[in-house]
Amino acid sequence: MDIIKIMPCLDMKNGRVVKGIHFVDIRDAGDPVENAAFYEKEGADELAMLDIAATVENRKTRLEWVKQVSSVITIPLTVGGGINSLEDIEMVLGAGATKVSMNSAAVKNPELVREGAKKFGSNTITVAIDARRNKEMPSGFELVIAGGTTPIGKDAIEWARKCQELGAGVVLPTSMDGDGTLAGYDLEFTKAVADVVTVPVVASGGAGTLEHFYEGVTKGGASVLLAASVFHFRTFTIRQVKEYLKGKGIKVIL
Repeated sequence: MDIIKIMPCLDMKNGRVVKGIHFVDIRDAGDPVENAAFYEKEGADELAMLDIAATVENRKTRLEWVKQVSSVITIPLTVGGGINSLEDIEMVLGAGATKVSMNSAAVKNPELVREGAKKFGSNTITVAIDARRNKEMPSGFELVIAGGTTPIGKDAIEWARKCQELGAGVVLPTSMDGDGTLAGYDLEFTKAVADVVTVPVVASGGAGTLEHFYEGVTKGGASVLLAASVFHFRTFTIRQVKEYLKGKGIKVIL
């Protein structure tokens, strides 16, 4: 088994970390720079920072946020939101990100994934896949874009397979049905994605108990466990999560 990584996620809006439920009902969760430094000190293996309003507001990721956060950490930083071109990727990586995460832009222009992987390396390209349950899709999961606001009638699992073919080095599936609910990762969706790709899969959306993290690995097939609410509101420390996983026989770096 691979070493399992813990990845806190900073959802950004108006220069602050925020957290919602089902992508809405947003509340404040602190300063991004303070949070980033705190999480690295706590033992986070990686950090994600998502500019959740960039696509909806039709603008670029705020580079100053990337610079500020990357300046206080040494762990890998994945940045997403409003990345629509090779120039955007270059600017975000130049501002200090290790990886970029694309969602809507990748769906609208799959060649961007291919070209980005070719120019900057597969390991820098993460494709985030938001989905919701829809029985009319072959897999039962429909792709949703624009910050979770627009279902597009495409099968989410088929899209995950395609993303790896295009050169994505990481796939980050989030279930609209689980986001922010603390009811656990959508294991069925995460596992369906993990079954069709060989690149790392990031479990995302809904972690609320220590058991949820364990299930993300054992039932969801994820190798990276992303969480926001439980860390921002100090339900658990990262060390608590890692010690719990280690006690269950999961490989982690303490």
